[in-house]
Amino acid sequence: AESISPNLAKVVLAAKVNGQIQDFHTPLPDKAEVFLLKSGTEEALEVQRHSGAHILAGAVKRIFGSEVRFGIGPAIADGFYYDLELPRKISDDDLPKIEAEMRKIIEEDVPFRREDLPKSEVIGRMKEMGQNYKLEILEGIGGETASLYQDGDFTDLCEGPHVPSTGKVGAFQLDRITGAYWRGDAENRMLTRIYGLMFSHKKDLKKFLHQREEAKKRDHRKLGKELDLFSVHDEAGAGFIHWHPRGTMLRMLVEDRWKEM
Repeated sequence: AESISPNLAKVVLAAKVNGQIQDFHTPLPDKAEVFLLKSGTEEALEVQRHSGAHILAGAVKRIFGSEVRFGIGPAIADGFYYDLELPRKISDDDLPKIEAEMRKIIEEDVPFRREDLPKSEVIGRMKEMGQNYKLEILEGIGGETASLYQDGDFTDLCEGPHVPSTGKVGAFQLDRITGAYWRGDAENRMLTRIYGLMFSHKKDLKKFLHQREEAKKRDHRKLGKELDLFSVHDEAGAGFIHWHPRGTMLRMLVEDRWKEM
């Protein structure tokens, strides 16, 4: 990228090498077809979101210390999440503190460094750190090596790719906290899942938040109660819906139309 233009190098976040997305730490093979992925593209945004999950995990560790156990932290539509076992229960009230710590890591703009090591060595390091979930992941990884990523004081088992440095992630906002069974199995431990939103630019994040708020305003469950079409009674266990006169007329109209179809 630098050989083409210094300005181009500033906005390139990763590369697609022979069809596979890789970060700046991966050496190029002798023969390769290389596409540079610039900020603002969907593929670069996915790399940013995955890096955001890594930064989230590092921020949580700074706050809660070595007792944190790390699960997985993938990029998803609209952002990222990370599954964690924490020493205490947290709520949405904790999000501003975690988000502030993430912003510190981003401002530090430290590089992401990848290390490919013999799997046996990585297993030993995860055992020393007490990262039992990472050990389970390692059991399912083929090959003789595994990759670690480090940014500043945080190291995580991860396949990557990541952006060149923490300062190159997009505009983000932590969104919500839920519970999630490890590997989606109800027989396993319930972990804490922290969701974050991330987009290439602040305007994109603001647009998404605005659209989501507008969608909530048009939610039929909210509008139905506000317009006095129906009410929900929790006394009936799973909930009993009582249709008010105007709501009954609307329901009958919908039911008649459904029969016609």
